[in-house]
Amino acid sequence: MAETILELAKALRVTASRLKEGARYEWGHMGRCNAGHLLQTVTGMTDHEIVKSIDYQLEEWSEHAREYCSRTGTRVDHLFDTFRAIGFEAADIIHLENLTDKRVLRRIDSDARHLRRNNVDDVCLYMKTLAEVLEDDAA
Repeated sequence: MAETILELAKALRVTASRLKEGARYEWGHMGRCNAGHLLQTVTGMTDHEIVKSIDYQLEEWSEHAREYCSRTGTRVDHLFDTFRAIGFEAADIIHLENLTDKRVLRRIDSDARHLRRNNVDDVCLYMKTLAEVLEDDAA
């Protein structure tokens, strides 16, 4: 379990670095948003491959995460299964999309705590801080 958590923390750091380096970011695009970029890191898929893999059926990660069940048979289930395999549950996806995990927010300096979910710098700060939280939990 600790190994999986550390792999997730590493994936979050890699994703944040890629975003900082200028990877194409678009919060309203499921392959280029917060969760989409993490999925790119974990799977090696491109933003286009993510969207194509579900026949362009998903508009927003948070909406499907609220209704996710591993037995629905929808094409997006395999993407959620990928997240689950790295220790990222549906609630975590919602938090990542909206930058709302209280464990993460408590660690961020109070002056920077009001994160905007569609701001690359805020997303990177959130991902790096989440990686720290996960690493501390695994220790």
